[in-house]
Amino acid sequence: MVECKDGAEGAIQALEETPDVVVADLSMPSISGVQLCRLLRSELGSSKVPVILRGSEGRRNHFWAEQAGAFAYVIKGRMGELVRALRRAIEQKSHDDPDDFFVVGLTQTLDVRERIATHLDAALFESVIAAEVRRLGTSESFDRLVDSLSQFVSQVTSYRWMAIWRLEPLRLGIHNNPANREQALTEAGLAFGGFPGAPVVAVEDDDAVTDVAGPPPIVEPIYFGERLIGSFALAPRAPVHQNDPVLVKTIGRELGGALRMATLVEESRWMATTDALTGLSNRRAFIDWARREVARCTRYSDHFCVLLLDVDHFKQVNDRYGHAAGDAVLASVSRLMAGIVRTCDVVARWGGEEFVVALPSTTLEGAMLVAERIRATLEGHPIAQADGQTLTVTASFGVAELESGETVDLVVDRADRAMYAAKSAGRNRVLSTAQLVPLLHSLAPQSLPQSSAMGAAVVSIAPKKIAEA
Repeated sequence: MVECKDGAEGAIQALEETPDVVVADLSMPSISGVQLCRLLRSELGSSKVPVILRGSEGRRNHFWAEQAGAFAYVIKGRMGELVRALRRAIEQKSHDDPDDFFVVGLTQTLDVRERIATHLDAALFESVIAAEVRRLGTSESFDRLVDSLSQFVSQVTSYRWMAIWRLEPLRLGIHNNPANREQALTEAGLAFGGFPGAPVVAVEDDDAVTDVAGPPPIVEPIYFGERLIGSFALAPRAPVHQNDPVLVKTIGRELGGALRMATLVEESRWMATTDALTGLSNRRAFIDWARREVARCTRYSDHFCVLLLDVDHFKQVNDRYGHAAGDAVLASVSRLMAGIVRTCDVVARWGGEEFVVALPSTTLEGAMLVAERIRATLEGHPIAQADGQTLTVTASFGVAELESGETVDLVVDRADRAMYAAKSAGRNRVLSTAQLVPLLHSLAPQSLPQSSAMGAAVVSIAPKKIAEA
């Protein structure tokens, strides 16, 4: 047993001749027991040496000893407890590799305080990185998370590309220089084992270097608790900075919470604004968007059209083929419309078997052409069923253009009236509000609602009173 006068002397002794176990006071001259413990944990030759710290009673002392990596913390004066801790420590040490060794060099060249300062700097670096990564928990979306992380990491180190691979739902986020787009995607695919069909959000700017070649990417898994939720990779430039492996490891360790939080926010927003069956915007989301768009069109005197469609005889589909077939019809209709309209148009499920399409910067004539294209395509579109059979359906369309001073509710209401007039006229057709009054006068009397107020109904075109849908 070797006794040292203070912590610095004990550190030198432990680094030069690796002991079986170190017993140190929590409070000592020159360096503290916590500092000694951290130093021995960080050095290769002494990283496996058990350190038993002693001190006074108190939860804080136990906490700091545990955080420093101490094997045990023993209250001063409890010799029996100290002996038992020594026995356990020596037994554990005997299971370590006997070939482990480490040579420090001349004692005169060993500055323990300098080594401690270096380790404290490294710990400070990790804590700052960890804090910045945890702050990304407010990103609220995967796209913003990737963008914010790239802004931060590019200030800390230089790299060719940086990427996040999210598993559920699959998503790749990558930051690269615009000149190296394809190369960055190829290397990221190899680093993550490929990402077929996964959506990619790319952040491209000059913060990523243009180096064509460099060291292989450093990859670190991302866990949330014990669950693997993704991976983080950084492709450094040559030569690799000494902090890059620590940087990647710290980001991977701390990114789990922020990534999971962004995913949960995205999921909650999706559930609040999306129809689960069709994947289209729901009624509430459509109205919120349309009100903003109508305000824009009104301000700039731009055209804005709405078309409503209702699947014909949908109740018969459910009654004859079952509700699963009805769901397949609605999903198929939604995919068909999404493939026909422009990216600036918005398709939403209005309710039941009704859908609404908003067409910004489109005249009434243009909206009629879009509606007719959808109607004709749907009429000849076979919809596969679970039993392998197919069926086809038709739909009735009503089209209205925003008029001066109108709100979203009013223009949609007029499109709704035109749609029900199309049903009254025989279904599987497109009608606009401009065609509505002439059509009503041409309909046979028996197709009109029997009411003493029929004339008023024809003049005002009361909604859903022309014929049964």
